[in-house]
Amino acid sequence: MSEAALASPEDMAEARAAAPVIEARDLNLVFQTADAPVHALKDIDLSVRRGEFVSFIGPSGCGKTTLLRVIADLERPTSGTITVNGMTPDEARRARAYGYVFQAAALYPWRTIEKNIALPLEIMGFARAERESRVAAGLDLVGLTGFGSKFPWQLSGGMQQRASIARALAFDPDLLLMDEPFGALDEIVRDHLNAELLKLWAKTDKTIVFVTHSIPEAVFLSTRIVVMSPRPGRIHEVIDCDLGPDRPLEIRETPEFLMIAHRVREGLRAGHGYED
Repeated sequence: MSEAALASPEDMAEARAAAPVIEARDLNLVFQTADAPVHALKDIDLSVRRGEFVSFIGPSGCGKTTLLRVIADLERPTSGTITVNGMTPDEARRARAYGYVFQAAALYPWRTIEKNIALPLEIMGFARAERESRVAAGLDLVGLTGFGSKFPWQLSGGMQQRASIARALAFDPDLLLMDEPFGALDEIVRDHLNAELLKLWAKTDKTIVFVTHSIPEAVFLSTRIVVMSPRPGRIHEVIDCDLGPDRPLEIRETPEFLMIAHRVREGLRAGHGYED
């Protein structure tokens, strides 16, 4: 009898919790263009553990969104391996292992907020009562209770993005992928949503992978920061962000925060020194 067959349910649960949610090894992606091949990702090695908040940061064109899209099976790597919850990205997508939040809220303007949030549940065949229960819980989770009957155009940009997050979480995935969800918002709204996202992460215990251009945002939100370099896109450095779970906005003025931000900035500068 195999060791796996002898393992108790508790041991199997512990092994699953210890296994990486995302694991990439020697990952490369080359886009074929009319002029010449574009090496978008090169030799990516990365592990993301369960419950982490990992941010990808780097200059435009460094491949951070492309890497997120590879995780989500929206792009296919040219070589190397990647697993999501122990599955291929294609299997993880079919198993609805993750929710995806895009740069724009991408809400259907003819559907109310609650119907936008319910859309993936409708597609997945959830019963009406279960859909209504999950939508109500999602609205509460993102602070939009009472706004479910509104249409997207009746809400601010920040509220629309919160609805987008609720939609991504409606079917309770373990993993949340977020592609610069607050990049187009003003600084005051962005600060508020950063704080709210940390509260949501603490409540749900999800694993979050987050793309950003902002050093303060990356340091404020993350447990680890993946600094990427361009030409071609690769991981220059992975920086631990050990600021603890309690992070008021004022933490950005502390020496510990500024020290990590300085290290990220230096990593970005050093990453620009790569030669292909």
